[in-house]
Amino acid sequence: MRALMLRTRRHLDDLAMQGMPLATPADAKRELLAADPRWADANTWNVLARAIRPLTAAYLLRAVDHRGTADGSIVAMSADEGAYVPILARTFWISLIVTAIVVALGYPLTYWLAQLPERRQRRVLMAVLIPFWTSILVRIAAWMVVLPREGLVNRIGMSMHLFDSPLTLLYNRTGVIISMVHILIPFMVLPLFAVMRGIPSTYQRAAISLGSHPFGAFWRVYVPQTVPGVAAGAMLVFISALGYYIAPALLGGAGDQMLSYYIAYFTNTSINWGLAAALSVLLLVATALLFAIYRLLAAWRPGARRQA
Repeated sequence: MRALMLRTRRHLDDLAMQGMPLATPADAKRELLAADPRWADANTWNVLARAIRPLTAAYLLRAVDHRGTADGSIVAMSADEGAYVPILARTFWISLIVTAIVVALGYPLTYWLAQLPERRQRRVLMAVLIPFWTSILVRIAAWMVVLPREGLVNRIGMSMHLFDSPLTLLYNRTGVIISMVHILIPFMVLPLFAVMRGIPSTYQRAAISLGSHPFGAFWRVYVPQTVPGVAAGAMLVFISALGYYIAPALLGGAGDQMLSYYIAYFTNTSINWGLAAALSVLLLVATALLFAIYRLLAAWRPGARRQA
């Protein structure tokens, strides 16, 4: 339809430049058919009639890889035409990987931080928060210096004989995940530290004095008390990762862009605000559903029922 409108517009502009006005409806019909024979098809006019309504579902359907037919039914697009549902799945997958890595790194870091004396706690917590206060663009620019084939990471790895040839860490998904983990790890440490700080260390010592193995005391006594902090931090990291734009745009390749990149593209570059709004609604609804599922799981947690 876009090609049809552009071709017709060029044809009518040529007529106007030649001084050939369309005086009668018959003239307009003749010139439309001369521009493109599809103007003789009633389906073309049905599509235009639906598109000029004040409210239309065309962009929302396009955002979920569906389209409306001439008879008003809704059909799925082919694999070659549809793109946004796979992009949404990629967005969720990258966010899930980043969240898992942040939890795996943030939990032992926070546990170690919580066991430190108060004076050292403040210093280490300040070291965690300094990157948090730094501009995201500055941190990503730093990774663009550290991660290239001639960068610091590859030089150190090759000097220590960890690998023989430089690793490709930039302009792919690896670089995106590394930068997002670095940016989002404070979002895991802060809520988890608030929970761990309130757990008395005497609980573990009491379990060990009663015959439990130190790891068993940690796993059965300490870890269950940190579950609310882990859940809150993981949800905060995951939702923040869903909307990331700068890191994939600067450090990722063509197959690593997340949904927010296309929202920005349609807003600022192609000026297709309708599709940008539809993709924003898709991301918002997906995030809201995820949060609703999290609330349901939190409400069904055995401890939550007893507290209620």
